[in-house]
Order: sequence, then structure tokens, then C-alpha cells
Amino acid sequence: MQAVANTALLHWLVMQDPAQVHLEATIIDTHADTPQRFVDEDWDFSGNLSHGMLNLDTARKGNLAAEFFAIWVEPTQWRGRYAHRTLALIDGVYEQLRRHPREMRLGLTAEDIVSARQDGVFCALLGIEGGHSIENDLGLLRMYHRLGIRYLTLTWANTNEWADSSGDLDDTSIQHHGGLTDFGREVVREMNRLGMMVDVSHVSDATFWDVMQTTHAPVLASHSCARALTNSARNLTDEQMRAIATSDGAVMVNFYPAFVDERWRREWKACEPERDALRAAVEAKYRERGEPVPYSVQMQVDRDFYAQRSGEMKLPGLDAVIDHIDYVAKVAGIDHVGLGSDFDGFSLLPEGIRSAADLPKITAALMERGYTAEQMKKILGGNLLRVMAAVQAEARTE
Repeated sequence: MQAVANTALLHWLVMQDPAQVHLEATIIDTHADTPQRFVDEDWDFSGNLSHGMLNLDTARKGNLAAEFFAIWVEPTQWRGRYAHRTLALIDGVYEQLRRHPREMRLGLTAEDIVSARQDGVFCALLGIEGGHSIENDLGLLRMYHRLGIRYLTLTWANTNEWADSSGDLDDTSIQHHGGLTDFGREVVREMNRLGMMVDVSHVSDATFWDVMQTTHAPVLASHSCARALTNSARNLTDEQMRAIATSDGAVMVNFYPAFVDERWRREWKACEPERDALRAAVEAKYRERGEPVPYSVQMQVDRDFYAQRSGEMKLPGLDAVIDHIDYVAKVAGIDHVGLGSDFDGFSLLPEGIRSAADLPKITAALMERGYTAEQMKKILGGNLLRVMAAVQAEARTE
């Protein structure tokens, strides 16, 4: 009897070891802007990380099972060619799948993620960041779904013709709608019908509440943080997080320093004019040649700027990310929080996390705060699997 008790105790102790918990979890991240590297830099996902945050090697080291690659179209320089750029970025992911058939697999369902994980294959999923990509056409939305898109972020930092963004509400030159237009509500309903997750990261507060009144499927915030901790309009209020939980959706926490730390947000914002001037000087060379400016160029300017100021500016640490995960878990509930890193979507990560290889640090830090193995499996991927499956099940009832 004592031997049985000792065995049970040993098993419990092993299951509470953060490294073991992380190893056994199905880890899913819902937002990485890596497709731009595939297309603009002709970079291979198996290549050296270089200035990036995610590749096959760091995914393996971090035990990352699945990643939603964000298909983001810069709205100014691609105006009039949004669909063209969207398809180019989707093709960039497909090219990686073609080059690495034994290491990567396209995921379309929650079951696909689980299956790929069991087979030891990295699961690549697709989400579009910015409703302008559909060019006000439900037919394009449906076509993107056929190509594998499984969520649409209704806006990026720009308001489009049918939904207001949180990013330009102070710009009086922009025509705002007070939330969703009638066509915007059609987009949400069609996404429900298709089984495509409605993503409310980036939207204005008015758009958010219009979505909640329109959708009949769970709602996703693919890469957002808590506004109570960092006062950015991009972050969610407590009331919004509870509403997402009521829909049985999830809030996936972003790692961007200006979303997780109020001090850094203010300091980084204050030096924006200087950084904009530096960017303009670098971008001028591309514009003179009539070429689009790769986003990586802008990010390098920011990295160089910080390198010169690092003595007077201090990045937040990994604890700031942990604070937001912990806060969302407490406000929305343990079943409604996850990881939405925004890897490769910004220039600088918080101190203590350089790439996907450092994801085990998140598990260790949260377990140090008292989170159990079972709770960690929900945060690391289980919650997203539930939301994705529920959205797709809801579509089948249409």
C-alpha cells in the first residue's frame, strides 16, 4: 500500500515539474507575422533566426506545436492591391509547407493540430490580420477560407469601410462608422457560417460591442492584453474580457512591450517622432525606386534606435507578460486565456524572452505563481483548441 502511495506521490511531483508540464502540453500560439519574412526576405523557415523570433529550430526548442501565421497587408502602400498582397503572403506559407513536408503541415481544424502534435510535425495555421484584405467582398472572404484562413482580425490599426479600428479614432480625416456597418455585421455572420473565428484584436470599443451583439459563435482576441494594466486602446477592458468569456471565447496575450508595460508604452510613444524621422530617411530609398518598404526595415530602425538608447531606456521583463496572462486568467477565467505572442510583428521583445525557444520560461513563471499542470495545459493550448472546435461546430449547425 505504501509503495502505491509513493508511486502516486512521485507521479504527482513529476506532473508539477514545469519542464515536464511544458513538454507534455500542446502549445499553440495564435499570432506571428513571420510570413512577411518568407515573402520579402525570401527567408526559409528552417534558416538561421537572424533578427527574427520564430523558426523551425526555436519552435522545436520551445515545444511549440502550432502557430497561426498572420497574413498582414500594410494598408497604405498596398492600397488597391490588398488581395494581391494577401494571396502572396498565403503563398509564402504554402511554399514553406512545400519545402518542408516532413517537418510542417497545414492545419484547418482543432483535430489537425492534435494530429500533427502526435506525429511530431509542426502545424501551420493561417489567420488574416485586417479586414481590408477582403476588399468589401464576401466572395473573397469565402475564397480565403477555402485557402485555409481560420480567423480574420476585423481591423488592423486602420479603420476600413465597414469596421472601426482602435488605432485611428483620433484621426479626423478618417471616416468612422461608430462600430460595425450593416456590411460589417454581414461579415461577422458569414464568418460564423464558415466556421472562421472572429478576431477582435485591434478593433475599437464600439466595434467590439457590435461584434458581441452580432456573433453567435465564440469570439477570439488573437493578440491582446489587459487595459487595466497597460492603458493602450489596443488592450481589452475587464468588461470586454468577461464578454469574450461569456461567448466561450479566449483572450490570447500579446508579448509586445508597449502592450504589457505602461512605463515602456509612454517612453516608446514619446520618442515616436524621432523614430518616424529615422524610418522616413531609410524608406525614402525604397520609394525612390518605386518599391514597397519591407516591414523588417522599419523594425531594424527601431532596434538600432533602442541600441543607442539602451542606457537610458529599459525594456520590461518577462514578468510583465506573466502579469497580463495572470490578470486575464483571473478576470476572464482560466478557460479563456492563452498565448498570442505577435512574434515577428514588432522589433523588441521583453527582457528574458528572445524567441519561441524561451516559451518554457512562461510555463515555469506561471507555475511559480501557483498555476497547476492542468491549468497550464489550458493556457498553453487547450483553450484555443476548444474555441476553434466550438466555432467550427457552430458552423455545422447553420
